[in-house]
Amino acid sequence: MPQPAVIPSPSDWLLGFDDYEYLVVDVFTSRPLEGNQLGVFLDGQAFSDDEMLRLARELKFAETVFLLPPQTAGHVAVRIFTPANELPFAGHPVLGTAFVVGTALAPEERVVLETGAGPISVNLTRQAGRVTFGRMQQPTPTWEPFDRADELLAALGVDLSLLPIEVYRNGPAHVYVNLENEAAVAELRPDLTQLTQIGVAANCFAGHAASWKTRVFFPAAGVPEDAATGSAAGPLAAHLARHGQIAFGQEIEIRQGEEIDRPSVLYAKATGSPDLIESIEVAGRAQIVAHGHYRIQEQAPGAKLDPNATHWLS
Repeated sequence: MPQPAVIPSPSDWLLGFDDYEYLVVDVFTSRPLEGNQLGVFLDGQAFSDDEMLRLARELKFAETVFLLPPQTAGHVAVRIFTPANELPFAGHPVLGTAFVVGTALAPEERVVLETGAGPISVNLTRQAGRVTFGRMQQPTPTWEPFDRADELLAALGVDLSLLPIEVYRNGPAHVYVNLENEAAVAELRPDLTQLTQIGVAANCFAGHAASWKTRVFFPAAGVPEDAATGSAAGPLAAHLARHGQIAFGQEIEIRQGEEIDRPSVLYAKATGSPDLIESIEVAGRAQIVAHGHYRIQEQAPGAKLDPNATHWLS
């Protein structure tokens, strides 16, 4: 026999505010409640830039996405916000959003998202009609030596990097520090205040062949430590290939997030040569785990509540 609800259904007692629907997606994991959390607002047309940023701060995920009508040939346009700022591109938001769009537009096997860094194509794999895996083509990064390497090492509390410390840009600025082994990566206790002042995403990694462990610290974007960084995975494959640690075209497995109890698995490969990267691909799984509504009304202190008012974040 069904048990009675703990309290009445919200539809019986919440006032008639405007509804703004969103999903929560766990990205780069095959298990719900792991991976990197993503908020996806299904229709962002009602929000100003400031409201999008405030909602991202409210959710406190590494990134929150707002879906908008496409402007060119994509399925949707997306805007991506961290709790601190907007990004033109980020990996786990693109992959997680592709799972949402692919689920809504079944049986599409390829979706195109219009981002601030241009259109991003994601190929989807389905099992029994359900999206189970995605492969995204990423923007080709630029790279150069990082001119604040000594400051970065000091902030991380390490003495050296086994490979050159370089910064790659595909939207966010990712700097790569190669440590001796996976234990050294796990033991990191960086100075987040110093990292904030440096202003880049610090990627610390170790491993060999096709298996790598990484941790990513980006406090300048409001993300002290990221659970799974898709925008960093592609440049990491390029960095390893450029410096002879793997072959171009070889896919690597990247493990991230264990230290913050959000274990994640990413796959990445780069094709090309040390001087010219031809393509970057990052892949993984995701799970849609929650569906919610924001119903928000602000009023002056002491004012009587008007049950017919529905103004938004004014």
